Amino acid sequence: MVPTMVLVADDSRDAHRREALCGLAEAVADRGEAPVAQAFGSPDEVAAAVRSVPGPKVVVPAFVAGGDVASAHLFSRLDLAHLENSCHTSPLGAVPSIVADLAGRLGEAGWSPQDGVVLAADGTTGAEERQVVMDVARMLSRRLSAPVQVGYLRTWAPSVFDAVDRLRRDGRERVAVAAWRLVDGPDFDLLRGLDVTALTAPLWPSDLVVDTLLAQHRAAKGRLV
Repeated sequence: MVPTMVLVADDSRDAHRREALCGLAEAVADRGEAPVAQAFGSPDEVAAAVRSVPGPKVVVPAFVAGGDVASAHLFSRLDLAHLENSCHTSPLGAVPSIVADLAGRLGEAGWSPQDGVVLAADGTTGAEERQVVMDVARMLSRRLSAPVQVGYLRTWAPSVFDAVDRLRRDGRERVAVAAWRLVDGPDFDLLRGLDVTALTAPLWPSDLVVDTLLAQHRAAKGRLV
C-alpha cells in the first residue's frame, strides 16, 4: 500500500495563498505516484486534518525552510511523534535543482551580473532553518558567481529592507531580490513594495517543486516498512 502524502501548511491568511497551495497538491496528485491529502488551514484545522487521514501516511511540509514562519510554527506544534503508521519529512531546503531554478528566475526577472543580490527569506525561530537559508545563499552565490546577501521579513536580522539599503550604500545602484518562498501570499506584497531592479516570483508553480516533494515521499516511505 502506497502511503498517503499529507501536505501541510498554514493557509488561513489569504485566499490566493490557499488557491496556490491547493494547486500544488493537485499537481502532485496528478503525477499518480501517491495519494495526496491536503492539511491546509489554521493550526487546529491542520491538526484535525492530519489525524483524519488513515495510515500509512507521510506528512510533508508544503513550505521551504525559513520561508514561512506561520507554517513552520504550525508544523512544529503537530504531535507527529505519536501518530501511528506515519512519518514526516523536513521542509524543502537547499536542493541544487531548486536553487538553480531560482538563479534562472533572477535572470528572467532582469538581474545582470553587476547587480547586487538579496535572498529574501521569512525567518523562524529554528537555528536549523536559518542554516538552510544560509546554505541556499551560498549555493545561489556560486551559481551566479556573485555575492548574495540574506535579508528577512520576520524574526531575524538583517531585514530585507536593510540588506537592500546596505547594497545601495556600497554603490550597487541596481539590486535584485530572490524570493525564498514557495507560494504567493500577503507577505509577498511587502517584497513587491521594494524599490528594486528585479524580484523573482515564488518557487511554485514549477515541476521541480513537485519532483522534490515526491522524492521526499519516496525516501520517507521506506521508514514505514
